[in-house]
Amino acid sequence: MRRVAVIGGDGIGPEVISSAIRTLEAVGAPLELVPAEMGLRCNSINGSYLPERTIQTMEATDCCLFGAITSPSTAIAGYRSPLLEVRKRFDLYANVRPSKRLNPRIGLVDLDLVIVRENTEGMYTGLESDIEGGVSLQRIVTERACRRLVRFSIDLCKKKGTRSITCVHKANVLRRSDGLFKRIFYEELEGSGLEANDILVDAAAAALVSKPKDLHCMVTLNLYGDILSDEAAALVGGMGFAPSGNIGERYALFEPVHGSAPDIAGQGIANPIGAILSAAMMLDHLGIKRLGDELRGAVESTLAQGTLTRDAGGDASTEKFTEAVLANLER
Repeated sequence: MRRVAVIGGDGIGPEVISSAIRTLEAVGAPLELVPAEMGLRCNSINGSYLPERTIQTMEATDCCLFGAITSPSTAIAGYRSPLLEVRKRFDLYANVRPSKRLNPRIGLVDLDLVIVRENTEGMYTGLESDIEGGVSLQRIVTERACRRLVRFSIDLCKKKGTRSITCVHKANVLRRSDGLFKRIFYEELEGSGLEANDILVDAAAAALVSKPKDLHCMVTLNLYGDILSDEAAALVGGMGFAPSGNIGERYALFEPVHGSAPDIAGQGIANPIGAILSAAMMLDHLGIKRLGDELRGAVESTLAQGTLTRDAGGDASTEKFTEAVLANLER
């Protein structure tokens, strides 16, 4: 039995993670679920956004299923997102974000794409310093990070049966840093059996809309992947439909892409699909893909039956949608 740390977090996080847990229980996933805390509410109770006991819980488990966190509404000296701290501490270098249109009445384009984003460096180093009249940010791109990300992407494509992979970059302007990434991409793809392509990041943003069927897997650096994966989520229905995984060599954290949405927290109207599909990704990672496929199938069946949450133009509450998914799992 695999052990999973479960962190609801803030806002709608606990609501959607509760739905995901119910679906995991419904398929009989052989998991021991271990509760833990992180985020703004955790800080108000425990005096820490990321208590050491939460780190210890995660270290004693195989992976984590996480909801969302709310950042402080005012600037706090020295504050750093606890989620970023977790990514750094566990070296969760690959951020995997699938975007698939699950039903023709939802979303704008027929996209079925996974974006693999570097998760540890790039623009998100946090290394900012004051300069005269402004602020300077240190951007870091290393050969080690690029190689392991591309190798991870190749392995992922082979597991999924994906035939091609596209490197997204801006090497025409950032010749040394993005140029390094592009060079390593083609070095690693040589002899892989996959079709290798590359595209400038601005062209990639357009291609998501104009040529969605040409895109299967994108591998890219941190900032580009953050922006493009949000665009892709919007094109297939919205952030409520988007799952993700943060994956390292020895640990992984799975979470819906949406934030904590404090404006609708507690109203019972959040879309749980992103959380349920994140749980399905977690099952894949743990080697229980059959059960992950059951969750995905039940979600798609529920949508096909016309049960839609408010963000998709329907009126189903979080509870109603979850109950419909559970009914489809029983069938």
